[in-house]
Amino acid sequence: MSQHQTRSLRALLEREAELVAVDEALSELDGLLPDGAGQPGARRRGGLLAFAGAAGLGKTTLLTEVRARAARRGCTVLSARGGDQEQQVAFHVARQLLQPQLAGAAETEIRATLGSWYGIVGPALGLCTAEGAAPDPQGIRDGLDWVLTHLAVQRAPAVLVLDDAHWADPQSLNWLAAFAPRAEDLALLIVVAYRPDELPAGAESFRGLPGRAGHRPIGLEPLTPAAVGRLVREAVGEHADDAFCRECWAVTAGNPFEAVELTAKLRDRGVTPDGSSTHLLRDLAAATKGSGLVNRLERLGPSTVRLAWAAAVLGTEVPPELAAAVAGLGSEETADCADRLREARILTRSRTLEFAHPLIATTVYHAIPDAVRVALHGQAAWSVVDAGLGPSAAARHLLETRPEGDPWVVHQLRAAARETLRAGAPEAARGHLARALREPPPQEERAEVLYELGCASQLLEPSVTVDHLRAALRQPISDPALRDGIVFRLSQSLAHSDRLGEAAEVVAEAARTATSARTRLRMQAEQFMWDAFRADEPDSPGRSRRLTRLADRLTGRDLTERYIIGLRAWDATLRGEHVSTVLRHAGRALDGGLPWADEAWGFEVPVLVAMTYLYADRPERAEELFATGIADFERQGWRGAHLSFGLLLLGYVRYRQGRLADAEELARDGLRLAERVGRGTPVQWYSVAVLIAVLLARGRTAEATELAAEHAFREPFPAAVTFPDAQAVHGELLLARGLHEEACAELSAVGRRLDARGMRNPAWCPWQLHLALAESHDAPQRARYTALDALTRARQYGARSAIGHALLVAAEVSGGPERLKLLTEAVDHLAASPPAHLLARALVAHGVALRESGRPVEAAGQLRRGLDTALRCAADGTAAQAGTELARTAAPDAAAP
Repeated sequence: MSQHQTRSLRALLEREAELVAVDEALSELDGLLPDGAGQPGARRRGGLLAFAGAAGLGKTTLLTEVRARAARRGCTVLSARGGDQEQQVAFHVARQLLQPQLAGAAETEIRATLGSWYGIVGPALGLCTAEGAAPDPQGIRDGLDWVLTHLAVQRAPAVLVLDDAHWADPQSLNWLAAFAPRAEDLALLIVVAYRPDELPAGAESFRGLPGRAGHRPIGLEPLTPAAVGRLVREAVGEHADDAFCRECWAVTAGNPFEAVELTAKLRDRGVTPDGSSTHLLRDLAAATKGSGLVNRLERLGPSTVRLAWAAAVLGTEVPPELAAAVAGLGSEETADCADRLREARILTRSRTLEFAHPLIATTVYHAIPDAVRVALHGQAAWSVVDAGLGPSAAARHLLETRPEGDPWVVHQLRAAARETLRAGAPEAARGHLARALREPPPQEERAEVLYELGCASQLLEPSVTVDHLRAALRQPISDPALRDGIVFRLSQSLAHSDRLGEAAEVVAEAARTATSARTRLRMQAEQFMWDAFRADEPDSPGRSRRLTRLADRLTGRDLTERYIIGLRAWDATLRGEHVSTVLRHAGRALDGGLPWADEAWGFEVPVLVAMTYLYADRPERAEELFATGIADFERQGWRGAHLSFGLLLLGYVRYRQGRLADAEELARDGLRLAERVGRGTPVQWYSVAVLIAVLLARGRTAEATELAAEHAFREPFPAAVTFPDAQAVHGELLLARGLHEEACAELSAVGRRLDARGMRNPAWCPWQLHLALAESHDAPQRARYTALDALTRARQYGARSAIGHALLVAAEVSGGPERLKLLTEAVDHLAASPPAHLLARALVAHGVALRESGRPVEAAGQLRRGLDTALRCAADGTAAQAGTELARTAAPDAAAP
């Protein structure tokens, strides 16, 4: 038996309970009964098994045994270890886990295995170079989820082992913490070990993951005096007396690592194991850690010390030739020094330079004098670049150096930032660029670095991005394209921070000072877009006139012109110009293409053009455009706010068609993704508004009320124009709850805001229709006037769905013969337009009116049509009303002789 195996078995003393837990977990993974008997067809069950303990309590040895037992059972084993020196290397642990499973295959095989995820997760896993726009962090996590799930299914049963999780890089740790609950549904056992006091604050959720130990990890305890005594007697002989053994336990505090190291020293030095030698124990124990370890290392000679320092700086599994380059040693001297370190039990017997225990690595690293440590990191950066390991490998060392104004350092950090940003780790890229800025960069590069830093921060903190980009604009900039890029990104960040007025002013100023006609046009396009979203725009009619004059003379020859034409189509929709005008401009905008996933343009205008088709009763075209856009987002790895917007607005398209069950499912998917982006973000407002509108259409007012309360859906509303309008949806919710006075106040405020801007289209925002229903309780005449004004606007727009909806509400607030006439016309318009839930409502209302006018047979026919339509579109409230009204209509017939 090898020395390493002997030490492992010794360190597993008093770990019977932990090993039982491991065996039970592996048995469930195999689909076996607790007694080990196979059960045909038994379900394989994975899950999480977590071990926590202070340094030296045997976590690594325990996980080594886990891997061995899993391998003996034929499990696929994925293994990784966090490293104190690699915590700033994005996806370092993910690469250890997944790269070995894929890296040996040809590129064609890897592409076939990863499918559409190849270009998204490939760079993060080091399987391919990055191309195109960067995916967002959520896209990377979803891709890693897919890869791990695929491996777990294809190579089941599988065991994932992560040691020293407290040192895992944040990207990998957060991903695994989010993925772990899914292991229960796979033939995948995740086993992790960490030091609880050193787990990063950002990974606190890791402590509460579900597992076989409940919601807490299995804690490792120190060895008892009896166990330490057994270790001593195995090392020096059974004649070791009890007092000596107990003193060995006392000086090591039962720490397995320290106890095993102490017994090795007792054996090597031939210490007599009785009371005459107890005075030696504290010094021998101290030599395994802290200053004692450092003193022992120094006695091995300066070259050996320097090699140990180089290995500690470089991290885990260090190639000897790389350590030699950092230490400034020749190959033969390196080999001799490595042998001395192995004999001193500082390094393992592996071919690479690997410390025998993380405690030793940490002690050696912190023993390096500050100035020397900084210099070694600087040398390490040069060495890893010379070795072809790339700027990302160098960056973690450069982060530990002191600024000296070195352009090479700035170049490497910027290159590393580009790599990590494209790999989906913007927070790591931001750290690299912040360090590059402190170097500092040459004056002529400063604006570029600030711009790149702003881009890396945009998904994380748009407000911080604003500061970086404003600082960039204050620098001397000779490249017009760079200045335009900074201005565009600044306006985008301001808009995403709900500062639309500032966003519009930034591009307006750029348009005024532009020396190029194309630049001026591009900035005008951006200004028109942000102004279109502003709820506080000072001169909306004036902006609309300028946009009309400009768009009508453009031909759509390039993307800038098509964006402006698309904005013209949207503006025509808001103002209620006839649908023929709207669709003409929308078609012009799409002739030549409007990309959804273009970093340089954003996705807002393509979304607006798609929505023009929706309001113009062309939902099939809107669905087609959204399907294309969502596919673009997914292909690019944009699975955060972008995909959330796409899904929830596709849900809104289904809602406008009356496909309410589909709409609710998509809106909930959008809300789920929005909550991953963050609470209080614009995409969350959209999500909640759409879902509330769908729930109200389904007649589930209580659920809508609960959702609004959960997400604080009330004033203050966003400064951006939304679809549906958030404040109008809130007014509709108040109306559904029977709060007529509050609903009148809220909806009147919406009207004042929109009318002042010339936004008069009830197809886009039916605030007047909801207001009329709220007013009908206390002011029926005013309600009728409000509804008829909305009907006039709807007829001017010309979409049959808008006309039919306005006719329905006008009928509901009117009485007498006029009501029946309005309802008849409403049914005709709605039957020829998409919104089936409104048709169902109109049919039921028409049936009631027919019954009240003495026409029960016709009434029953309309009510049955209304019931069938409501059931098909999942309008539960309307279906219940239709059933009740049918019963009332049939009652006189049942009583007749």
